[in-house]
Amino acid sequence: MNSEEARQVLHEHLEQYRGRSYGELRDLVDTSDDIKCVVSSGAKYQIRIQTFWDDRSHQNLRVRGTIDDGGWRAFLPLVEDFIRAPSGVFLGE
Repeated sequence: MNSEEARQVLHEHLEQYRGRSYGELRDLVDTSDDIKCVVSSGAKYQIRIQTFWDDRSHQNLRVRGTIDDGGWRAFLPLVEDFIRAPSGVFLGE
């Protein structure tokens, strides 16, 4: 798996979620979106996007994306995530 290519693919998919409102993301809590894609290089990737509460007070949302090629990398996928506060700001950035 080309890690640089995979990170870029994952980043592009997560950007779609970054563009959503806090309310839209809240509606996705405890769900996952599983995506299979083939990129221009011909590589096949499996992406999973999950949304869950990042704190006990159920205020901040974490959206985590993982990507792998279905091989051994499935046991240790690449991960990227972000945290969104109710005010709409992204935490830790």
